[in-house]
Amino acid sequence: MLRNMLGLKERSGSQSRPSTTTEGSSGLGMLPHGLFIRTLSVERKRMERSGRRFVLMLLDLGGLRASEHVATTLIPALMRSTRTTDILGWYEDRKVIGVIFTEIGAAGEKPIVNAISRKVTDALYTVLSIQDVNEIRLSFHVFPEDWDDDGLNGPASSTLQLALALESTRQEDSLGTKRLMDMIGSAAAIILFLPLFLAIAIAVKLTSDGPVLFRQVRLGRCGRRFTFLKFRSMYVNNDHTIHKEYVERFIAGASGPDPALGSEQKVYKLTADPRITPLGRFLRKTSLDELPQFFNVLKGDMSLVGPRPPVIYEVEHYDLWHRQRLAAVKPGITGLWQVEGRSRVKFDDMVRLDLRYARSWSIWLDIKILVRTPRAVLMGEGAC
Repeated sequence: MLRNMLGLKERSGSQSRPSTTTEGSSGLGMLPHGLFIRTLSVERKRMERSGRRFVLMLLDLGGLRASEHVATTLIPALMRSTRTTDILGWYEDRKVIGVIFTEIGAAGEKPIVNAISRKVTDALYTVLSIQDVNEIRLSFHVFPEDWDDDGLNGPASSTLQLALALESTRQEDSLGTKRLMDMIGSAAAIILFLPLFLAIAIAVKLTSDGPVLFRQVRLGRCGRRFTFLKFRSMYVNNDHTIHKEYVERFIAGASGPDPALGSEQKVYKLTADPRITPLGRFLRKTSLDELPQFFNVLKGDMSLVGPRPPVIYEVEHYDLWHRQRLAAVKPGITGLWQVEGRSRVKFDDMVRLDLRYARSWSIWLDIKILVRTPRAVLMGEGAC
């Protein structure tokens, strides 16, 4: 029934369910926690390349966590209600069972989830009492994930973050060190540059009408929205159409040569922008307009080092694999793109630099990028 409703096909026996087991699962083919999370990460990457969706079903065992029902009745029932191509394992060891439904076809999201839910629920009722079934909490997450105003919809955010976090080799104490470095570094920068903050604020106020700070909603880790701060470098009430059109061309790889630099040299940044004030052009050239982002770092929305946070209309043009740059780490004031490519890097190459940073992140790498940033700013290559 489930196969018919989802338009799914069985694969050959050589591609059947993995045989890796965990203690207490009676050799039933349950993947252990770490392997299941890595498998989930692999499925995400496969989905990003092929565009084929998959569903992650989570069964929180609740009061049944310490019960023998898990090994003797519940897991075999799940095995019978799923296909050999689906993947079962511990999403949280001995607490939450995960099932990855691959190759789900072109049916709508709700029919798919409803069909799986009915099939699994019916199977549970055949082996468990009503009281036991009520202890289990089912949730479904369809990949690729949808982002709402607060990032990924519901628990899918933690699903994605966990899959990416366990795919990486970094440790929790290192992440804590990164956050501590962010807090100390941003606080020190705010104190150190306070006179410069005041001078720029006065200059912005005296040279053009409008507020001192430019506030814009940007997307942080896993699509979570936050208010991004910069010193205002543009005239107020300007039309963003020119930038929206440029972003679309940039992501599509059609930026083309900059007329001001000749036909040979490509610059993947909007130059000669009529919306920018004369003072704003200087602030952007020297990256002084970025200084208020230390407050974003101190608050925790950003990090000192990481991918640049995109505007919402930019993400609308992302391919699936582009979204990975927002998933692994917080956005940053500086990063590999700024110190290695600046504005002469194509968008796909910029994303690859962000992903390379996420995979190889370390405190030492952050320090090296921070040390290289002032030179990149002073050189001003590709900045405007």
